[in-house]
Amino acid sequence: MKYEEAFNELQAIVNEIENGSISVDELSEKVKRASALIQLCRKKLDGTEKEVNELLKGIEKSSN
Repeated sequence: MKYEEAFNELQAIVNEIENGSISVDELSEKVKRASALIQLCRKKLDGTEKEVNELLKGIEKSSN
């Protein structure tokens, strides 16, 4: 799953919870799904941050 897809799904879940459109029976499953999506987004963000930092280091080395 791509970051944007996970983020959009997470936003939809948050909106459903905030609007009260989720039944008590569904709430637990939605919170579990939201937790998994948050972990996925964090992992992708961390990976991207690492890649960008490595690229920047490479640029710095080649310009010296």
